Amino acid sequence: MLSAKSLFQEIIDNDESFALFCSIAASGESQGGWENARIAALVPDGQRELAPRITRHGADEDKHGRIFNALMKKRGLAPVPVPHETDYTLLLEKHGIGLAHEKLKGEERLTVRDIIVYLAHSRVTEQRASEQMQLLRKHFADHPDLGRAVRMISADEDNHLAYCHEELLRLAHAGHGRTIQRTLRECALAEIRIYRDVSLAVMAHMGGILGWSRAKSAVLAAGIHAVYAWDRAAGWRRMVSLRMPRQRDALGGPANSAPEFA
Repeated sequence: MLSAKSLFQEIIDNDESFALFCSIAASGESQGGWENARIAALVPDGQRELAPRITRHGADEDKHGRIFNALMKKRGLAPVPVPHETDYTLLLEKHGIGLAHEKLKGEERLTVRDIIVYLAHSRVTEQRASEQMQLLRKHFADHPDLGRAVRMISADEDNHLAYCHEELLRLAHAGHGRTIQRTLRECALAEIRIYRDVSLAVMAHMGGILGWSRAKSAVLAAGIHAVYAWDRAAGWRRMVSLRMPRQRDALGGPANSAPEFA
């Protein structure tokens, strides 16, 4: 019977598919680290109190990239090229979600509107990341090789999501509520489409490596399309709601190191 646990177990048991999985994850996390570092450097004067939290966010993403690379190294594997169609972070930027890299490569200060775009983009993508890591934590928290990494990254993603809620609510209370809701909705609707396309591409590559039958691949593709249909109809709303998190100031301190991985 197909299940999330059995599928992921199949991927991690094979060196080639595991290397691809970790390479895709490491690439996305490292890109997120760079983006956050640049945003922290360009924060507008009126929002400078955000800079340490954005820096912490980026440091966490960099740490996650090192963890995925360390997991490969532990098995004697090297990173592999990431197929363009599986690059979630790159495709989001290409479709105008989040801040353009050209802007981040410059030296001009960002605006409050730019900070709202950054936080809305993070609110949506961290929702996805938090849910994915919760799924992995459910099935692999006690795995001898992956368990510690899964628990650490999952806790970080939950913190990132809490931070986005809190900062967006702060800006909403400052009079930016309509802009925030409009931006969140645009990000969410674009993200669910890109997530579907990336999921289909990743499954196609994994199926080729693992020799999945046409029937198995068709069932998995149908499942991905079903998730998209639900997200498009109603699920996107979970990505745009805002509530004050139980844990306040989740990114208020320095990033936790991961010496056992990197």
